[in-house]
Amino acid sequence: MTIKLTGHGTSHARSETEIDGNTVVIDEPVARGGTNDGPSPTATAYAALIGCTNVIGHKCAHKLGHDIGNLAFEMEVDFDRRGVLLMEEVEVPFTAVRLDVAADGPCSEDALQEVAAETAKFCAISKLFEAAGTDLSVTWRKA
Repeated sequence: MTIKLTGHGTSHARSETEIDGNTVVIDEPVARGGTNDGPSPTATAYAALIGCTNVIGHKCAHKLGHDIGNLAFEMEVDFDRRGVLLMEEVEVPFTAVRLDVAADGPCSEDALQEVAAETAKFCAISKLFEAAGTDLSVTWRKA
């Protein structure tokens, strides 16, 4: 499958990308010369992990027949900013990501951990972070 996107920069800090009929705005905060009309490129990357975990987690739960309810997320990202500050090249900019996933559904703890294991196999964004060398830790728990 090939996915095609179009985009354009509307300033040095802001870009608009057309994806699946939606316009995604990526921008920098005012403090960094942007207009703060959207998340920064780096924030977009780690926010995508929450979105992918949510979607794939629910798909896996459905496939396994488990009701995980709604998911809530808390994330910490260790970010080596030297690269984006042009100080030096950084091989692994997101050195560690710790993602806590809390499920409010009636499934058992064992069922939830089964969903977690399946999600880890199929979440494209978590695979991307892991392949890039990020120390990724995803913990699933009952809310």
